[in-house]
Amino acid sequence: MIRVGIVGTGGMGTVHYTNYQYIEECQVAAVCGNREKAEKWGVNDYSDITEMIQSEHLDVVDICTPTFLHYTQAKEALKYCSVICEKPLSLTRAEGEELINTAKKYGHHLYVGQVLRFFPEYKVLKRVIEEQTCGKMLDGYFWRLSAKPKWTSGGWLTDKTKSGLLPFDLHIHDLDFLVSILGLPEKQYCTSSWSGKDDMPQQYRFLYEFEYNGQKINICAEASWFNGDYPWSAGYRVCFEHGVLESREGKAILYPEGKEPQILDTSEKRKIPTGINIPPTGVYLEELEHFVECLQNDKDSDMIQYDQILGVLGYLEEINKKL
Repeated sequence: MIRVGIVGTGGMGTVHYTNYQYIEECQVAAVCGNREKAEKWGVNDYSDITEMIQSEHLDVVDICTPTFLHYTQAKEALKYCSVICEKPLSLTRAEGEELINTAKKYGHHLYVGQVLRFFPEYKVLKRVIEEQTCGKMLDGYFWRLSAKPKWTSGGWLTDKTKSGLLPFDLHIHDLDFLVSILGLPEKQYCTSSWSGKDDMPQQYRFLYEFEYNGQKINICAEASWFNGDYPWSAGYRVCFEHGVLESREGKAILYPEGKEPQILDTSEKRKIPTGINIPPTGVYLEELEHFVECLQNDKDSDMIQYDQILGVLGYLEEINKKL
C-alpha cells in the first residue's frame, strides 16, 4: 500500500485526493496545513512536512500548493520520501536541477504533474505525428486562453516572482507536450502585449523552430489572461503534408487530403469526479496511476523525464528574463 501525504488542499489538492480514492494501491494518510479539510477527509493534519512524513511513514508526498512554494517543500520532502509535484516544478532551471539531484542523493523519485500528456486529444495528436498518418508534420498553432484569473488567494498567480505568470502557468502545458514529442526547440522568440495601465502582460505569443526527423517544424503558441470576460479556450491546429488536425473543446477533427473529415476518438473510458468545478475526467487518475506504478517499481517516470522538465524550465526562465 502506497501511503500518501497531500500538501496543499485547495483545488488541485482536492482533485488529487478525490482521484486517489479510485486507486486501490493508495491510501491518503495525512494532509499538511488544513485541519478543516483533514477532518472532512478523515485523515490527520500536520503543520510540518517532515513531521507528517515521519509520523505517518509516508511513501510519497503530493505537493499541490502555489508555485512559489514548490521548491522549498519538495526539497524538504525529498530527504525522506518520493515526491509528486504539480507543475511547474520550480521557477528556475537551477532549482529544478537541485531538486532532481536531491531525489537522486536520497534514493527517492520526483514526478511532475504535466497532465496535458494524458488528455485524449493530445494523445491523438501524438499518434498522428509519430505514425505520419497524413505525412510529416509541417507547422502548428497551439493556444491556451482565458480571462485574467481572480480566484487565487493573496494574488500570487499574478505576481511574476511567485507564479512566473503566463509562461509558467499556462504555456508550460503546450511547451512540455511539444518537447515530449519533438525534443527541445532549436530557436525561440516571444512577444507580449500590455498597456501602460497593466501590471502584467495580457497576452504572449511564442515562436519555436524544432528539428524532427530531419525536418524543420515551426510552431506558434499563444497564452493569454485577457482583461475581459473571455471564455476558457485551449486547442491546436497542426498542418501535415497531406492534411490538417484540429482540436477544439476536447474534440479532434482530421481533415485529410482528398477525403471527408474524420472525427477521431477522444472519448474517455473513465470519468472521475474531480471534487471541484472541473468536469469529470479520467486524465488525473491516469496521471496518478502512472506515478503510483512507477513508485511500485521503484523507478523514475519514463514518460515525463528529467531532461524534458529541465529543458522546459530553462526556456521559460529565459522568456521571463527578456519580457
